[in-house]
Amino acid sequence: MTIKLLAIGKTDDKDLQKLIDQYFNRLKHYCKFEIEIIPDIKKTKKLDENLQKIKEGELILAKTNTSDLLVLLDENGKNFTSIGYSKWLQKQMNTGMKQLIFVIGGPYGFSEEVYKRANQKISLSSMTFSHQMVRLFFTEQLYRAFTILKNEPYHHQ
Repeated sequence: MTIKLLAIGKTDDKDLQKLIDQYFNRLKHYCKFEIEIIPDIKKTKKLDENLQKIKEGELILAKTNTSDLLVLLDENGKNFTSIGYSKWLQKQMNTGMKQLIFVIGGPYGFSEEVYKRANQKISLSSMTFSHQMVRLFFTEQLYRAFTILKNEPYHHQ
């Protein structure tokens, strides 16, 4: 199974990108993991919030197949502990699906079409974080989940 993180817009902060890359490289030992960046929509000043979400949604949906499990990283999604998330991840891997896609939306969230297509929503926190920070938090938690599943000493209770 491939695990993919789809995100709108690049990471501008080089230090933050180094940390994301660190976890990305660690994840190679556990799974096929990809990060795909969807470029920011140009000329957003001329778009209202809803139209921007629709345009970003079209780009997100173009990157998915009907057979993919699509999980939105959304503040209103299901909350997990790290151990609970690792168990959820193991269940997904046991299904035999080809691709599990996690999505970080743009500054205004997701369009209705993306919400309709999504199979699940997961929350990393009730707080709102920048999409750049969410990339780091997500990749770290994915790495943590694999170390939990492998009984490796990264996670402490």
